[in-house]
Amino acid sequence: MSADGGTYAPAPRPAPVVEAGEFVVAAIGLEHGHAYGMCEGLIGAGATLKWVHDPDPVKVERFRERFPQVRVARSEEEVLADPEVRLVAGAAIPAQRCALGLRVMAAGKDYFSDKAPLTTLEQLAAAREAVARTGCKYAVYYSERVHVETAVFAGQLIEQGAIGKVLQVVGLGPHRLSAPTRPGWFFDREQHGGILIDIGSHNVDQILHYTGAAGARVVNSQIANYAHPEHPGFDDFGDANLVTDTGATGYFRCDWFTPDGLQTWGDGRSFVLGTEGFIEQRKYANIGTQDGPGHLFLVNGQGEQHFHLDGEVGYPFFGQLVLDCLQRTETAMTQEHAFTAVELAIRAQLEAADLSPVPRPR
Repeated sequence: MSADGGTYAPAPRPAPVVEAGEFVVAAIGLEHGHAYGMCEGLIGAGATLKWVHDPDPVKVERFRERFPQVRVARSEEEVLADPEVRLVAGAAIPAQRCALGLRVMAAGKDYFSDKAPLTTLEQLAAAREAVARTGCKYAVYYSERVHVETAVFAGQLIEQGAIGKVLQVVGLGPHRLSAPTRPGWFFDREQHGGILIDIGSHNVDQILHYTGAAGARVVNSQIANYAHPEHPGFDDFGDANLVTDTGATGYFRCDWFTPDGLQTWGDGRSFVLGTEGFIEQRKYANIGTQDGPGHLFLVNGQGEQHFHLDGEVGYPFFGQLVLDCLQRTETAMTQEHAFTAVELAIRAQLEAADLSPVPRPR
């Protein structure tokens, strides 16, 4: 039951916010599969996907199988020179995402980057300067919050006061390695940034969002390569503790140890503790069952509730982003939040104690 005596329920599923052709987008850089989710989310909000470009024709053809309406650009420049294109979505190699964003913004277009949107503090400074100079947006696809229905509904519950003031957020980010399918850059820290940046930026985003914080400090952090000595530049484990400027705490753990027997790529969970209750998200599976993804549990003074949300909530972030680009507002996510989340992830990575059994160069 909600504070007004009603039953808690998701907000109405979002509808497209623009008509066909009103907001034209393009995709540049297909190194990560998130490019598909980014474009699907934008199309669901009414955007028109016009162009795709990647130097690998195999990736382009695979992308066209999902989006047959898209045109293949002969070069990045062909996309950036098109006056119809308002926003460019990019999922390049993580260390190259900032440079792509700088080129996109220099062309006068908004940029939508996969997470992590950049990998170093130097890149962050360049991105901040370019945003200030051009007035363009450097939006970020923190998908584990903005493109997961339990995560969206958890935010709605917190806004409604279902658990009171948020005191702590705990996020677990296990992933299946599937090493033979990974490109070489995946194991190179110079290219992916490290586990607390690559995966951890998801979790920092959630900690800041659910606590309503503008910033935080890293109390401690750890990384390790416990089981993959053949890839010495790879972190297979990492965790960190934060304290936000609201006085709340946050803890997150990332790892590449999802066993093959799990029904999905990772048992991603989140726990949010408030003064009047708590929320647990079982985002991708309810293990031991075949109930599918999208489980949220709410416990407060009014009782216990289990919500199965798969297909029930939708993803308002994408429509909000489209309108933000058109109206120059910051409803989907503020620019400062997008940058602060990755800054904290970078600082956690840089400051992390290395627990690897075999010492590694930093």
